[in-house]
Amino acid sequence: MNKKLLLRILLFGGTIISLFFVPWILIKAWVMPLPESVQEQLDEALTYGFDGIVVYIDQGEKQPEFYASGWKNRENKTPADPYALFKIASIAKLYDAVAITKLVGAQRLSLDKTLSDYFPEWTGRIEYANEITLRTLVQHRSGIPNYTNSPGFWEHPPKTVEATLGLILDQPASFKPGEGYEYSNTNYLLLAELIKKVTGSDKSHYIREAILAPLRLKNTFFSIHEINIEELMSGYYVGIEEDIKTVDYGSMVATAEDVGIFLRALNQGTLLNKEEQAIYSSIYKYEHTGLIPGYQSIAKYHKKEDMVVIQFTNTTDFSGYQWSLSEIVYHRIMKILKKSSYNSGTID
Repeated sequence: MNKKLLLRILLFGGTIISLFFVPWILIKAWVMPLPESVQEQLDEALTYGFDGIVVYIDQGEKQPEFYASGWKNRENKTPADPYALFKIASIAKLYDAVAITKLVGAQRLSLDKTLSDYFPEWTGRIEYANEITLRTLVQHRSGIPNYTNSPGFWEHPPKTVEATLGLILDQPASFKPGEGYEYSNTNYLLLAELIKKVTGSDKSHYIREAILAPLRLKNTFFSIHEINIEELMSGYYVGIEEDIKTVDYGSMVATAEDVGIFLRALNQGTLLNKEEQAIYSSIYKYEHTGLIPGYQSIAKYHKKEDMVVIQFTNTTDFSGYQWSLSEIVYHRIMKILKKSSYNSGTID
């Protein structure tokens, strides 16, 4: 047989076989005709397996827009509420990074001091503790292993800081400090302990004083134990029938509006002074996502459009496509908003 013909047959055969492994639900979500409105897009998102979805949109001088679709509580058939509280997971790292920035700006912390400087008791228990600087902790460049990757963490989350740190103590580093990048929740657990040590109180107290109070954010909390649990949007995991919102992973809780107000202030420079803004820009980013069982979130400021868009979805599947689907939905919402702004002549 002609070699070129054989090659074509093999390539064609490989293409046919690969079609059986294509995540068609992602392709469908991406190529569906774009709806005319954000609400229609949210309603469409429910067909991809989301129980509920909330979106908050702040377009600068315009009045904020609130959208919701699906269920706040599936069992009780309570409709999704755009003002409901939600576990924001790693979006909280933005608040932590701001807190560290303010303490550095006040010369209560130094980005160049090491973990051993601040916590000598962990020297020898955390590899390279004498080389890990505060800067590398904030930037996820410390090399400290991520405790959430420990076997069984999500099924049986530790109940104390000591027990959580025990998952990574005496473990080898992923790399030498500053020589790599690995997203690690352990970094921010250590930062929380550092804030507590330097201020004399939990980070929640400092963040309330330094961030929440100036922005008048009254719907941001640090634990599910601080809230009326009925105000929290239910959380679901694919394959598990019951609501898992009462499982405590230590997440901050907030409304989409509160997150949006915070994000605009952070990006527009009204939360930090000029010196603090320079410090923050040198150590961390200005947007974030969040993911824990039952809750996934996207919080971004779009500078060109002067637009804050927050999206919460309350259905997760770590081994499935729920995260990718939420990103596709967010992308399509942005296309709808940009198209609308362009048609109205508000974007150059």
